[in-house]
Amino acid sequence: MRKDKDRYWDCLDQAMEASHGGRMEEALAWLDEALRVHPDGAEAHNGRGEILWDDGRVDEGLIEFDRAVLADGKFTAAHLNRIELLIEEFGEFVTAVRLADELLAGTPALPRPDRVLQAEVYYLKSKALFYQDDLEGSLFLVRRAAKAGGELGLYYAFEGQVLFELGNYQESRRVLERGVAVDSDAAHTIYHLGLVLERLEAEGEEEGAPGVGIENSEAAFARANSLEPQQFPLPVIMDDAAFTRAVDSSVANLPRSIRDHIEGVSVLIEDFPTVELVRDERLSPQTLGLFMGVARTEALLTDQPLDLDRILLYKRNLEKICRDEEELIDQIQITVRHEVGHYLGLDEDDLERLGLA
Repeated sequence: MRKDKDRYWDCLDQAMEASHGGRMEEALAWLDEALRVHPDGAEAHNGRGEILWDDGRVDEGLIEFDRAVLADGKFTAAHLNRIELLIEEFGEFVTAVRLADELLAGTPALPRPDRVLQAEVYYLKSKALFYQDDLEGSLFLVRRAAKAGGELGLYYAFEGQVLFELGNYQESRRVLERGVAVDSDAAHTIYHLGLVLERLEAEGEEEGAPGVGIENSEAAFARANSLEPQQFPLPVIMDDAAFTRAVDSSVANLPRSIRDHIEGVSVLIEDFPTVELVRDERLSPQTLGLFMGVARTEALLTDQPLDLDRILLYKRNLEKICRDEEELIDQIQITVRHEVGHYLGLDEDDLERLGLA
């Protein structure tokens, strides 16, 4: 028995060494060997889950995390991995919140919720609420995570992101600057600081974050891109005239029957959503477009003048999510069709089914 345990742990060490060296198939083979020696090895199942998740095999990864939790209900890493996978890959936010609450309850069969575990669970639950548009609840929990877990750049980054989505730009800036001060190479934090600085610059407020060596939003975006170019491409800058031509073309490319229906709908271009829309209407400051008015299917039931119906396109938001001008032109067309769909009375499920989401 002692020999089997030694063999199990030796296989885990070999798997970790292979994984750190980027030899994932070899790591999986060592973990399989560990499980042949000890089929209920929670560590081996969890290790397999992490590798499979990194490889995009998320269904198999979730199965391995489930097996790890069943094998050892007190194995913290598997619990946390399972919750994060449910949030990030499956969108199972309600289930993730339930599992987080079970961990926080501190039942005897589960890990003891010390301050470190509380912090991590609060953070994951905060993310689940964020994706459910409960921004106030998310903000409350990420602050609890920071209180329990200390000054981690990860918590500052997420708190700043939530504050940005709430339209609290100055407070978001202060929090994100603290996050950059803690971790100067955190691309996600730097990028969101750029988003905040961009809004403050547009409103004519103070520029730059000299305390952390970032002069303006352009510098923040460049820094984030240098750290993680695939995740944070530089904005595609298109001059106003070319952007307007792309919008006009996207409207002209609509089917004739649809163009007839939207003849009285203005298509306007703005840089960003106003802070009033963000705060009062709970619109994301990163929204690409917006239909404002009364859907055509409801027009006969209201006295609102038709000339108030309009579609807004947010130029600088669109520029930031594209990698080149061709992609930007395509995204303009997609956004126009999406907002026209809202005018025609289609909901998000309808738009997704028709490929307009």
